[in-house]
Amino acid sequence: MNSIRFLFLPRKEKELYAALYKILGVWPRKIQYYKVALMHKSLGHRDFNPKTKRLGKKVSNERLEFLGDAILDAVVGDLVYRRYTGKPEGFLTNTRSKLVQRETLGRLAQQMGITKLIMASGRSVQHNSYIGGNAFEALVGALYLDRGYDACMTFWNKRVMGKYLNADKIAYKEMNFKSKLLEWSQKNKVQLEYRMVSQSQDENGSPIFVYVVVLNGVVCLNGEGYSKKEAQQMASEKTINKLKADKTFADKILVVQSEQSEETEKEVEIKTESSLKVIAAEQEIDELSLDDLSAKELSREEIIAAAEAAAYSEKEFV
Repeated sequence: MNSIRFLFLPRKEKELYAALYKILGVWPRKIQYYKVALMHKSLGHRDFNPKTKRLGKKVSNERLEFLGDAILDAVVGDLVYRRYTGKPEGFLTNTRSKLVQRETLGRLAQQMGITKLIMASGRSVQHNSYIGGNAFEALVGALYLDRGYDACMTFWNKRVMGKYLNADKIAYKEMNFKSKLLEWSQKNKVQLEYRMVSQSQDENGSPIFVYVVVLNGVVCLNGEGYSKKEAQQMASEKTINKLKADKTFADKILVVQSEQSEETEKEVEIKTESSLKVIAAEQEIDELSLDDLSAKELSREEIIAAAEAAAYSEKEFV
């Protein structure tokens, strides 16, 4: 970026250049790539042809998102391959998937300030992990077109890894708390339900859902989110933490289970099995037990060994 040219840019253009430099670590050369990367389809923006003086096709970040997704797979695959020397394909695939999953990219977009730059119509997108994750991928696609593969590799290694992500911990830690709680409930023959507490809208008109976890009829903790799945995940995480930290709370659930006479164990198993199919359709379930979520200190070698075992463990509900 030429410093003299930068001085004569409009204020908003300067702000965009500066924001992108802060995120990417390099100055954009062709700013149009990045503008498209931050343009959500809801904006309904169309190209204008100065020759015909007519509007062209709609422009959004979907094509760049497709490109960025492929580049991220290559970049993160390269990183995982080099970092975990000698590890088999199953472990490498499992680790890469966790690093580039939509929820992870959505959190990165929020933490790095990408969501603040997204141009969309109608409502705020800062809470939406899918829109944020899509924009993150599109931005990588723009960076690839503007500066090439090496710039994307440097961006991921220098701007993302270490500062926002820990590959070893992500390879080991299960992030789907809803699946984790369901696995625990199945193991202990506990009936699990998610009940909607409320549904409202924020100041931007975005829906807000509140769900509560119910175990064996006992109302546990609730979670709030901008989607039903997000609210249920939050409620599940809080409940898991409560089960781990409060033995009395866990005992209460299990005592209620032993006193129940209305339902047979078979009926509980059928309900649990049905819920498992729903979650399996939402997200791939990793195979770690609830105990694996405990905050125990492990060496890097132990973390890798545990992640490798998780990638190859076979369970009847997968």
